[in-house]
Amino acid sequence: MSVLASRSLIRLELARTLRNRKFLFFSVLYPSLLFLIVAGQSGAGAQVDGSGLTVPTYMMVSMASFGALTAVLVGNSERIAKERENGWVRQLRLTSLPGHGYVLGKTASAAVVSLPSVVVVFAVAAAVEHVRLAAWQWLALTGVIWAGSLVFAALGVAIGYLATGDAVRPVTMLVYFGLSLLGGLWMPATTFPRWLRTVASWLPTHAYAALGQAIEQSRAPQAKDVVLLVVFFAVFTGGAAWLYRKDTLKA
Repeated sequence: MSVLASRSLIRLELARTLRNRKFLFFSVLYPSLLFLIVAGQSGAGAQVDGSGLTVPTYMMVSMASFGALTAVLVGNSERIAKERENGWVRQLRLTSLPGHGYVLGKTASAAVVSLPSVVVVFAVAAAVEHVRLAAWQWLALTGVIWAGSLVFAALGVAIGYLATGDAVRPVTMLVYFGLSLLGGLWMPATTFPRWLRTVASWLPTHAYAALGQAIEQSRAPQAKDVVLLVVFFAVFTGGAAWLYRKDTLKA
């Protein structure tokens, strides 16, 4: 019963999200526009220091990761906070859906929505900036960035239960912009001062983009980046489940 309830929740979340045109614009089109602005300012063949990648190729992964982050983090946190206020979550507790099923359902549905933002950035990069990769690299990039978005989907669930309806937007924006900027999604982390590069190397957004950049460079990802994402996913998922149970006790 709990599996069926989780599937029903995922289908419901997908339908609700796809009807939100404003959300779809910022999660799907906005990252592509940013990519065109950043990539268009670089000269033909300009490379990012220390990466061996051209600016468009490097920023393609960064903006695809940013788009997926937008879809799963912002959407999840604000939606859950509103659901807590209007009593929807209280109604879900009357069903057979367990706490972990709720968290996983929210995480999975958000990750599905992140896929279009990744594909659109890739399409724009290939069509406008003439980014060329091998077929296996395109497939691997799509899979890695899509799967990695689960980490931030879980974070969105946790924030949705941590913050109240009035506070969730500023809290989410602080986390969202902080992780994007310090993680090197808006500009290469190689341009940061040494101390800031050290901080960035331990952030999940930096590890997230690094996986994609490793694929572009035709090399295996660093073990540190993989471990960081796994640990952050466990922490965010565990925190979200704990906050869900805590909220249940208050009801």
